[in-house]
Amino acid sequence: MGPLPEINRRELIKRAMAAGLLAAPMTAALSSCAASGSTGPRPVEAGQGSKAPGNPLGVNGSAPLEVVVFDGGLGVEYVKKAEADYRKAFPDTKLTHVATQDIQTRLQARFVGRTPPDLVDNTGAHSLPTAALADHGQLTDLRTLLAAPSCDDPAVTVSETLIPGVAEKGRFGGPEIWTLNYAYTVFGVWYSKSLLRKHGWEYPKTWDAMLRLCAEAKKAGIAGWTYAGTYPYYLQWTLYPFIAKIGGADVLTAIDNLEPNAWRHPAVKQAFEAYHELAAKGYVLRSTPGLNHIQSQTAWTKGKALFVPNGTWVETEAQATTPRGFEMTMAPASGLDASDAMPFETLWAQVGEAFVVPRDAKNPQGGMELLRRMLSKEVAQQFTLASSSLTTVRGAADGLDLPSGLASAATALTAAGSNIVSPRTDWYQNLNREKIAGLIGEMMADRLGPAAAITAIQRAADATAKDPTVKKYHH
Repeated sequence: MGPLPEINRRELIKRAMAAGLLAAPMTAALSSCAASGSTGPRPVEAGQGSKAPGNPLGVNGSAPLEVVVFDGGLGVEYVKKAEADYRKAFPDTKLTHVATQDIQTRLQARFVGRTPPDLVDNTGAHSLPTAALADHGQLTDLRTLLAAPSCDDPAVTVSETLIPGVAEKGRFGGPEIWTLNYAYTVFGVWYSKSLLRKHGWEYPKTWDAMLRLCAEAKKAGIAGWTYAGTYPYYLQWTLYPFIAKIGGADVLTAIDNLEPNAWRHPAVKQAFEAYHELAAKGYVLRSTPGLNHIQSQTAWTKGKALFVPNGTWVETEAQATTPRGFEMTMAPASGLDASDAMPFETLWAQVGEAFVVPRDAKNPQGGMELLRRMLSKEVAQQFTLASSSLTTVRGAADGLDLPSGLASAATALTAAGSNIVSPRTDWYQNLNREKIAGLIGEMMADRLGPAAAITAIQRAADATAKDPTVKKYHH
C-alpha cells in the first residue's frame, strides 16, 4: 500500500527535530483558502437527475465523472470494476479515471482553486490531511449515501452492509460523515512460516523469546527485522499495540488525546527500550534505515530478515518477489511478559483507504453513486481476492479461498476478539507521519536513545496541543 514517492530523509528528521515544530505548509494553505471558500457559493454543479430504483441518489446520467485513486498496494482494479458498472448504468457519461501515488501534489491546488474531482481516494504517504479538509468545509457529508439502498438488496441501506466503526472513523468532531473507508486492514508482524519451520523456530510471544530468536537468526546469517526505513511510520503498526499490551489501551487513548505526559507512561518507555534493543544488538538488517517499503519487503521475501511490520496489503505488494512455498503469515506483535495488561492476541486493525467526495465537486451525486457500487458484494470480493485485503463490506470474504497471508490475518483477527486497538493517527497527520515516526526511525537506526526519542516526541505532541491553529479531537 504504502507511500511511493521518496521523502528526503534528512529533511524528514530536520522537520521532526525543529525547535518550532511548525505545522505543514500544506495544512496552512488549506486553512487559508478553505475558511473563505467554504462560506461562498459553490461552483456550478451538473444538474441532478431524477431519483429512481436504479438511481436512488438522483445521478445526472449525462454529467461527467472524474475519479482520482491512490495507486498503492491495494491496486485500482476494484474501482475500475465499479466504474464499468457505472458506465453501463449511465452510458452517456464521460468518466475520467486517474491513478496516482501522490494525492497531495496532484490535488492540493485543485482544492484551493475549488475545482476538485468528484471522488478521491485520499490515501498514502502524500495524502491531503483529512481532518483539515473536514474542518474547513472541503468535503461532502456522506450520510445521504449511507442512507441509500444498497446495490445487493434495496431493502438494506448501504450503512447496514458495513462492518461496525466505518461511520465513526469518518467523523471529525460532529455528526457529519466526511469519509468512507473501503479497506479493513490488519497490521502485524509478517514472516515466512516455512523459513521458521526449516530452522525449528517458533513465532515468539514474549519479548525475551523475540530476542532469543533474533540472536539465533543472527548466528544463521539472517537479520531479525527489517522495515521501511524511509517511511518509519510502518513501525507504529506493531509498536503501538505493543504499548497497549504492556500498559492497556488507555495509554493509546491518552496519546490520541494529546494528554500531558502521555508519552512518558511507563508502558511507552518499556516498549521503546525493547524495540531499541533490536537495533542496539544488531538484530535489524543493516541497510534498513535507507530502504523504502518495497526494498525492505524484497529483502524480507529473499530471506534476509525474519520479520517485517506491515498491513494485509503486503501479500499482493510483495507478490513479484515472494518465492513459492514462502507461506506468508501474519501474527500479532509479541508481548513483553506475563505482566502485560492485554493478551498476546491484541493487534491493530482499522478501516482505511479513505474515499471522499469534495464539497466543490461538480458531480457529487455521481461520486457517491460510484462509491455505492464499489460497496456491492461482487466488487468487494474482487477487491479481497486481488489485493489480499479485507473490505468494510460485512461478510464479503465469507466463502472465499483466501491466500495464506490474508487467511492468517483473518484468523488473528478472530482470535483477537475485542482486543483490537485503532489509534487515531489520522487526527494529527503532520505530527504522526513526520515528527513521531521520524523520531522512532532515528531510534531504530540507533542514532537516538529511547529516552531522548520519548522526550522529543512528547515535546512535539505538546506543541500540537498548544497550537491554536490546530483543531483538537478527543475520544
